[in-house]
Amino acid sequence: MSSRVSRRGFLKASAAVGSMVAGLGLGRGPIILAGGSPNSKVGVAVIGCGGQGGSAHLPNAARQQLLAMCDVHEPNWAKGMKLLEQKVTDVKVDKVKTYVDYRKMFDEIGKEIDAVSIATPNHHHFLPAMIAMQLGKAAYVEKPMAHSVQQARQMAEASVKYKVPTQMGNQGHSGEGYRRLCEYLWAGAIGKVTEVHCWCDRRNGGMGGRPPTLPVPAGMHWEEWIGPSPYRDYHKDLHPHEWHNWYDFGNGSLGNMACHIMDGAVWALKLKWPTSVEAEVITGGTNEQYPLGDRLRYDFPARGDMPPVKVYWWDGKKPDVKGDAKGEDQDNVSKGGQFFPPLVLEWQKKAGFKLESNGTLYVGDKGIMYTACYGGSPTLLPVEKMKEYPVPEKSIPRVKGGHFGDFYEAVRAGKPTACSNFEVAAVLTEIVCLGNLAQKAGVGKKVEWDGAAMKCTNLPELNRLVQLPYRKGWTV
Repeated sequence: MSSRVSRRGFLKASAAVGSMVAGLGLGRGPIILAGGSPNSKVGVAVIGCGGQGGSAHLPNAARQQLLAMCDVHEPNWAKGMKLLEQKVTDVKVDKVKTYVDYRKMFDEIGKEIDAVSIATPNHHHFLPAMIAMQLGKAAYVEKPMAHSVQQARQMAEASVKYKVPTQMGNQGHSGEGYRRLCEYLWAGAIGKVTEVHCWCDRRNGGMGGRPPTLPVPAGMHWEEWIGPSPYRDYHKDLHPHEWHNWYDFGNGSLGNMACHIMDGAVWALKLKWPTSVEAEVITGGTNEQYPLGDRLRYDFPARGDMPPVKVYWWDGKKPDVKGDAKGEDQDNVSKGGQFFPPLVLEWQKKAGFKLESNGTLYVGDKGIMYTACYGGSPTLLPVEKMKEYPVPEKSIPRVKGGHFGDFYEAVRAGKPTACSNFEVAAVLTEIVCLGNLAQKAGVGKKVEWDGAAMKCTNLPELNRLVQLPYRKGWTV
């Protein structure tokens, strides 16, 4: 089982990507522990250093105190180091340890770490976060925070039990947009909201069978990449990003983007568990791969003085030929291109500005409101209404320092105060994972959900997907 790599291995990976890093130091002194001072730098280990891990997690960790990089693909260490040299001028890359297996990393330097920053494929979110929390360490995890409903629930419970700071990486939750949305809706700007349409242009799915087996790329530790999921040989359309397409590793377009786009509806409308979820239209997809496009309908019960609400999720690709889609056939579903709610197409003509390819419409009995992806541009429609309606007071605390800054501030304080902590984020993640159950069930098969019992009451065969199995050696 792989752990910290040798100097020779690191140099080889460095050369492959043209890094100017000469080698890797093996020792380091004691870190400044979080909570010792309000200005203490947090000791961070980053797990998953390519993609979002390289562009966002590593630089933010390095502005604290980067202790370790863990990635199953060795070239990502050198890429990460080179990126840090360009973005963070005072980072000491020669003091950073590297690992391919986070279990080994925790064994060796777990006591030194204050926090982990996790940007792996989704099937590796749960285990390192749980290990960290059990060790009393803070955990920042990319969205969705878990790969299944039960994982999200367990992570939320663990964050409370171990009293550790946590954060899910849906950065819009730290922004101004969703706060303004909540404040407008709570002030009654559009009245009682009974319908929400969320849409996304991602196409994280597929068709056809599993591609042929290929040799494992140089520097890739395939056993560690597979981790807790069922073993398969390496093939194309998995690494570095296409894992989103596969049930065993990702959560499709829904998992990739709904934690950003549906966040406003969950927050502003105080949603928790739906009573049912149903796939109304699906195009593409297989038993192993998510749909290329779909429309899901969530039914949520009344909450206090808020009425029942239907939340629609539209994503991905429409069929190119009329009738290709499974489910009811509509003009907007049969013209090719992106799935768009008819209401969005209607408002494109009269909103007064172009609605983005990822966004949400909130339909109330007194009007309509729009937000772009991440909560951007909260706007009453038509735009003239924004000038007419009194601007509500700012009743929700604002975040300083961005999403990572919010997390690291919580770590320094030693309190679970980050705005998208696991208790908050688990609700949104469970809703996402329930949509995946509806995709698996197929068109027209309503998934009736008992949230308190955490089970599907009418299609018991789906309950095996509420908690995914783990391979031996990859459990907590």
